[in-house]
Amino acid sequence: MLAAWACDPSRSRGRRHREASASDRSEHQRDRDRIVHSTAFRRLVYKTQVFLNHEGDLFRTRLTHSLEVAQLGRSVARRLSLGEDLVEAMALAHDLGHTPFGHAGQDALQQCMSEHGGFEHNLQSLRVVDQLEKRYPDFDGLNLTFEAREGILKHCSRRHAARLEAIEPGGVGRRFLDGTQPSLEAQIVNLADGMAYNAHDIDDGLRSGLLRLEMLDEVPLYRRLHSDVLRDHPGLDRQPGRRVIFEVQRRLLSLQVNDLVDTTEAALRDAAPGSADAVRRSPPLARFSDALREENRELETFLFRALYRHPQVEDSTAKARKVVAELFEAYRSAPDEMPEDFRQEEDRHRAVADYIAGMTDRFAIREHHRLTGSSLFGQGF
Repeated sequence: MLAAWACDPSRSRGRRHREASASDRSEHQRDRDRIVHSTAFRRLVYKTQVFLNHEGDLFRTRLTHSLEVAQLGRSVARRLSLGEDLVEAMALAHDLGHTPFGHAGQDALQQCMSEHGGFEHNLQSLRVVDQLEKRYPDFDGLNLTFEAREGILKHCSRRHAARLEAIEPGGVGRRFLDGTQPSLEAQIVNLADGMAYNAHDIDDGLRSGLLRLEMLDEVPLYRRLHSDVLRDHPGLDRQPGRRVIFEVQRRLLSLQVNDLVDTTEAALRDAAPGSADAVRRSPPLARFSDALREENRELETFLFRALYRHPQVEDSTAKARKVVAELFEAYRSAPDEMPEDFRQEEDRHRAVADYIAGMTDRFAIREHHRLTGSSLFGQGF
């Protein structure tokens, strides 16, 4: 049973290209299935989250991150009587436009494209599902529903939103111009993305050795949960393995899910939206409590300083930015080095950006070595 404010797949605003409905699946289930079978989704397994894919087999990638976001999002959606299939579809697709090497690759492409229309990874995710996937005989892209596309485009500059609005009046770019909100399902996915980031970046940071448990004691939220675990399980910190870390992570995620559900339920009671469109006209309704939002901010500040700006991570990201920038220049100067479908595009700069954005980490490293002779990350790729 869906709540009155949920996105009902039977009332979808539809697809850009008209298709007959399926007898065995809802429209949002079809969205999810198309995403899972897409080429861009498979590539996420070899795209960086924080640590480059070749740095260790157990670190998160964009694929495992997307799966974790989907799991968290579905847990919240189920308790709020929202569209679980839609939440899962948006979660699985939200990073399809991410470049190799994570944010380092994105920053490099943005700099390369600064005078040629720019590059935004959220906009690129929409571009992937609207244009770049070529799987169907009658249209480019995956032809997802409006609701799925709305949630995939989490952020967008006004300049790009105006361009989208000109192409698709009243479409997914409109809310960035008139200040309205996306669906509640999309709001949940956006917050689940942050929940997953915070939890798994701590885990990966500890696994890498760049973070130590005693360093996390300066983070009030983590210190409190760590103390609770040792109180409830005396001596657990002296056992071999990572049981303490896993239990703290479990409690961190449970705390955030429960807080999000409780706070959002209270906001929904106050606003009493009668439909999904009423949610869009309301202020953001999916939210954490003020106390947890502040604790999350402190955690994110710590991770930015201690992990994302760690010299070892910065060394890898500097190399990654160089790889992307030099690949861009190589393909721009010699477009015949790209596959035929990219060579044929009229906008060469955009075609080069599309090609590089779709690469996995290791393919980008290999192409960089092939085209430049340089091995910034060493041999073995």
